[in-house]
Amino acid sequence: MSSVPGMIRILSVDDHPLLRKGIAAVVNAEPDLKLVAEASNGEEAIEKFRNHRPDVTLMDLQMPGLNGIEAITRILSEFPDARIIVLTTYSGDAQVLRALRAGARAYILKGHDGELLETIHSVMEGRKRIPPEVAAELADHATDDELSAREIEVLRLIAAGNSNKQIADVLCVAEATIKSRVTNILSKLSASDRAHAVTIGLKRGMIDL
Repeated sequence: MSSVPGMIRILSVDDHPLLRKGIAAVVNAEPDLKLVAEASNGEEAIEKFRNHRPDVTLMDLQMPGLNGIEAITRILSEFPDARIIVLTTYSGDAQVLRALRAGARAYILKGHDGELLETIHSVMEGRKRIPPEVAAELADHATDDELSAREIEVLRLIAAGNSNKQIADVLCVAEATIKSRVTNILSKLSASDRAHAVTIGLKRGMIDL
């Protein structure tokens, strides 16, 4: 859907204006790339995608309101052929897996301009791309037991400073149930205590504050 033959049209989605400016400078410096739209959150990204139908979308993950994962899911439900590249500062394996499962074609870290350009062209050619450091993070945890949705919810509530009783009240379950889930969380994450589990969960992108 390029307006000029061979021109790759880009949508940039990031809640930081300075980062969007940097991306615009990198993209527009290339003769075969053109930034056609920018968005600062997930809802805006969906609207801009509908209006501009870009060839490639560069999507941040952590944004106010609708986050990047949710935006990817909604865009692809409406436009299954959309090519979306996650461009973020987060390399946690859980976050990477969520993005790839949502349908992202590539996952790269901010600050690697040359890698960004290569990835855009790779995705346009139908290839997927994950940088070595992100692939290594995935490999490190490939055999780990995944936390269930309920366990992630409990871990998020632990990170917010809640006791087992408070978590049980919030989730409307018995305190013994929460104690069991906390035990499972510690075991699956090989964590020594609740604080350690929260640290691991944040690092791996399972939860955010």
